[in-house]
Order: sequence, then C-alpha cells, then structure tokens
Amino acid sequence: MSKTASLTELVAAQKRGEIKGIASICSANPWVIEASLQHAQVTREPVLIESTCNQVNQYGGYTGWTPAQFVAYLRDLAERQGFPFDRITIGGDHLGPSPWQDKPVAVAMEKAKILIQDCVRAGYSKLHLDASMKCADDDPLHPLDPKLSAARAAELALAAESAFSEQPASDVPPYYVIGTEVPLPGGVQEQEETLSVTATSDVAETIEATKEAFLKHGLAWAWQRVIAVVVQPGVEYGDARLFEYDRAQAADLAQFIEGCDGLIYEAHSTDYQLAKALRQLVEDHFAILKVGPALTFALREGVYALAAIEEELLAGQRDVEPSRVREVLDEAMLANPKYWQRYYQGDSRALDLARSYSFSDRSRYYWPVPEVQLALSRLFKNLGERPLPLALLSQHLPVQYAQIRGGKIANELRVILLDKVRRVLSDYSYACGYLSGLA
Repeated sequence: MSKTASLTELVAAQKRGEIKGIASICSANPWVIEASLQHAQVTREPVLIESTCNQVNQYGGYTGWTPAQFVAYLRDLAERQGFPFDRITIGGDHLGPSPWQDKPVAVAMEKAKILIQDCVRAGYSKLHLDASMKCADDDPLHPLDPKLSAARAAELALAAESAFSEQPASDVPPYYVIGTEVPLPGGVQEQEETLSVTATSDVAETIEATKEAFLKHGLAWAWQRVIAVVVQPGVEYGDARLFEYDRAQAADLAQFIEGCDGLIYEAHSTDYQLAKALRQLVEDHFAILKVGPALTFALREGVYALAAIEEELLAGQRDVEPSRVREVLDEAMLANPKYWQRYYQGDSRALDLARSYSFSDRSRYYWPVPEVQLALSRLFKNLGERPLPLALLSQHLPVQYAQIRGGKIANELRVILLDKVRRVLSDYSYACGYLSGLA
C-alpha cells in the first residue's frame, strides 16, 4: 500500500466501522527504525515514521539531522533492508514554535514555517500542526486563546502548501493533523493523580476554529486533507506510573468523532499500554497510535541485559576493556542534563533510578553521543559474533531465549536487540488489525 493510500484508506476503513489503525513510530533511533521496517516486512502493514520538531529540524535537532538528512537516512536504510521506500509515510510531529518558545512569536513562527517547509520539500507527507504553546511575548497570565492557536496553525499550513506548490506535480500532497494533547509532550509529573479526557466541546472548538482559520487563508483544498485530531483519551506515562486506557471514560469522545466526516483521532503517549487497551483505542477511533519511548525503553533494556552478560563473560579477564555502556550512558546524561533535569524529581537516588529506568526514557536523547556509541561498539566487540550462552540468555533475556530455543530468531546480538523492539511493535500490529494474535 502506498503512503497516500495508507492514510486515506485508514480514515475510510474507520468510517466503514472496520478495526483498522496505524502505529506512528515517533523515533529517530536507528535501531527502532530498522526494527520497524523488519517487522512490517513480516506483517505487511504500512509504516509511518515521524520525527518531532526537537528531534529533527533545520538546525539539526538533538539527532543532528535536518529533515532532508532524516529522509535520506530512511531511504538508505529501506534500500539496505530491501523495504519499498514508497511504503513509508514520513511525518512531522508537533510542528510549530515549540523549540523556540523563548523567542517572540514572530521569530518563533518564522522558524516554525521554515521547518515545515523543509519537511515538505524533503518528502514528509503527514504534518501535525501544533501552535498551542505560548511564546515569549504571549500573555503569561492567561491560556493561549484557541482561536489564536488555530490561526497560527493555519499560517503553518499556508507555508506548507506554498512549499508543496513548488514540488513536482507527481509528489504526494501533505495531509494534516490538528490539535494537541493535554498534558504537553514529555509525560505527566509524578504527583498528578488523575488525567482528564479531552471534552467533546473542546474537540468541536478545535475543529471549528481551525477550519475557519484555514478557509480565511484560502486553504479550502488543504482542509480536505485534514485527517485527524489529536486528543487526550486518558493514556499517559510518568517516571514510574502508567495511566491505563479506560474506554468508559472516553466513550463520549469516541462517539463524537463518528459524526465528523473525514476525521479520526490521533492518540499520543500510547506507550506501555497493554495490547488489549491498544486494540480498544483503535476500536474507539483513536486509530493513529503514537509510540516512541516504549521502543527505546525496550532497546535500553536489551542493552543493559547484554551488558550484564558481558560482565559475566569477562569476569577475571584483565586484558579486555569492558564496555561500561551503562555507566557511559549515565555519564553522558549527567554531563548534559538539559533533556532530563526538569522531568525527573526526588533525591539523588531517585534521580539515579529515573535516569536508567524511567518510563519517560529520557536516556533516548543520549544514544547519539559519540562516547555512548563507542561504548556500544565495544559491547558488541567484547561479546563477539559467537552465540551467547543459553543459560545467560535465559537469565537476562528470557523472552529472546524462548524465541531462540523455538527457532524463531537467531542467537545473534543484532537480532536479539531488534527483537526486543519488535516485541513492542507486535502489540501495535495486533491492535491495528495486522496480527490476529500475539506472538
């Protein structure tokens, strides 16, 4: 299925009452992306990969990639994996002034317009317009007026349409997602006891205000390509706690979208939900399921497990330098705390645990650090290409041990790590209608 059909057919299927969804892989981690392509080869589902405005932007983001470089990377990886590149839909998440909130709105919006145009020129075809955040010169004492947020979103769409008009006629036009979730990206704070489901009145206001702003800017054709609204169905995660989906609380929200032609919901922060809950979300029209931290969390678990096996195998071998990958990752986080410091609370021990084990997985920002990559390479070198001892796999990676014993995966380091990520993806494939049961 082409990337155009994967989005339009998803909406059409939902409107026909079919249980059909798509997992939005919101990650720029190479391991996660490789696992996603491998997994989709087996399940034959379309692939949607999105980068956030902080991961990838015109200044490189925290990955060091511009939109064009990100797309070039995806194309190269797809070719090496033998995966048809036209089956990959590339999206931009929270495209708007978020990275530049400390600037006046005129400056922040100009930068946001450049980013969204770069995304369109690079080949992104799904754009989440999010201008819900306040900038430096917005009134700090009052919430941002939804109509003002909608007007800014329309300005971003206008910039995107302008960039698309310069592209070859054969290119896929951008499809849009509007709205934002509450709370904002990054996970809830641990002291929060409840999570409010978006009120239907707020959804109606978002749709109406944004449509009005689109039409005011002469974007009637672009409005026809608005396919989803981001809402909060009641799912989130913090450092050590999870908010499970309760479909009874979201019943009004689910029913409301049934009366909105051409629109479905996009649910963010669906990470760590059980497969049954993910399936219920898709059944309730939250058909685009964003996932990211749960995938890098699984990858981190795999690396830590391999590091524990390395420690066992190298015990007493003074002539081999250990990778110290866990320590090196933590050292990188301590040396540059900007990506985790405001998200984690508590005493020094609580912070130590959060840096390693938080569901928010802020450690995902530090895998590209050269010292961390060097430590990961040393881990692979130390463990070598020989099969790992089954007894140690049983101790530290029991699921992959069972997969190896059953002949389902090879006893190879890369395969084991990729399988850790694919276990998470399997839940989403089941929820979205591409697996009849869980492996």
